[in-house]
Amino acid sequence: MPTSTLDRSPTRRVAWASMVGTSLESFDFYLFAYFSAFFVGPLFFEPLGSVGGTALSFLTIAVAFVVRPVGALIFGYLGDRLGRRTTLLWTVGVMGVATGLIGLLPTYAQAGWLGAVLLVTLRIAQGLSLGGEWGGSILIATEHSSPVKRAFYAAIPQLGSPVGSILSATLFIVLTFVLPAEELAAWGWRIPFLLALPLLLVSLYLRWSISETPVFEGLVAEGRRDRTPVLSMLRQRPGTLVIAIGAALLGIGSYSLMNTYTINYGTTELGFSYQDLLVATTVGGLLQLITIPLFGAWATRIGSARVVAAGALGTLLITFPMYFLLQFSSFPILVATMIIGGILPTMSWAALGGLMNDLFPDRFRYSALSFAYALAATVSGFVPYVTLTIGQATAFAWWHPGVILAAMSAVTLVAALAAGALITRRPAESEPVPDLVAAG
Repeated sequence: MPTSTLDRSPTRRVAWASMVGTSLESFDFYLFAYFSAFFVGPLFFEPLGSVGGTALSFLTIAVAFVVRPVGALIFGYLGDRLGRRTTLLWTVGVMGVATGLIGLLPTYAQAGWLGAVLLVTLRIAQGLSLGGEWGGSILIATEHSSPVKRAFYAAIPQLGSPVGSILSATLFIVLTFVLPAEELAAWGWRIPFLLALPLLLVSLYLRWSISETPVFEGLVAEGRRDRTPVLSMLRQRPGTLVIAIGAALLGIGSYSLMNTYTINYGTTELGFSYQDLLVATTVGGLLQLITIPLFGAWATRIGSARVVAAGALGTLLITFPMYFLLQFSSFPILVATMIIGGILPTMSWAALGGLMNDLFPDRFRYSALSFAYALAATVSGFVPYVTLTIGQATAFAWWHPGVILAAMSAVTLVAALAAGALITRRPAESEPVPDLVAAG
């Protein structure tokens, strides 16, 4: 270990600084998810009508997911070559600026299609940023920790998702109570996006204050940095990459389903109020603040892959009963749905970072984690649109969202079991996991 690593940032402070960064990224992204459910269509795609505007608003979510693999390749390369900390400063900076600028966009009534074009452009910038954010946040936390506690610290950055969801939902709840609907649609929707700019300064300060990881400093000192980490990843670990994508699908896709599609579906088809849905989502997010660290601690005892598999199996079993009960439109059932439908996928989400960290060697780990996660996120980005399409084809039968959730659960369950088999075959802690093809 190089001497510069002897005076390191405390592991807990690094983990929490990483979590604050992911919270800002999640806040910015979920902010747009809530925004798209109600405001994007009328404000930016007005000539397309209600159905067309809703479909296009969901596709603006998908645009950011589509470009995430590109961002993963770009920032993954930088993370494996220049360092985890430097790359994370760039990812959070791009996200914060792009989100703030959305709050300044002209609507269709003000500038025609110009606002829609600029909106899509900023969504692309957000997607590129997110492509490199998650992998770096996991590594900055795990590569500062000991192997014994790695699974727990890998779960801490995952708190950023519920924190971001809670902050964005709370803002919209407050705005809906404080402002009349006309003023909220006219100018109030801009406030949450503009708040991303001061939050960006806080996140940049925290990330600037932490040190580079000892793992990356070891790579530099030993001259083991890969010149082409992306090509090495694709050439040496293709099967492992597929497994990592499948393992990530449920944790990411369930958020797209619950926090975007279900909000729109609950108001338009089930008769819930917008405030009720935001409150229910916030309750589920608050509970995740407790369960994510608990699941991370559990992963240190039984292994991250087993926790991911348990969450996927539980979600598969409760999917259709949960959506059946949701048809009985009462607020307690809605809250119970958000809690139960969130806790079990959260189990898979909390242990995902530890699972992926164990699958790939350090010399291209940033690229591998970012690219696998981004591809899973790309698939998940189409979840609201595909679910809406199935709903329209089935006259919004009660079971139509369950088809999507059950499919994602099954894929993640199989992938987690395969990942567990690969990890247990690793001959020593310091050696990388063999690829699926070589292991077979």
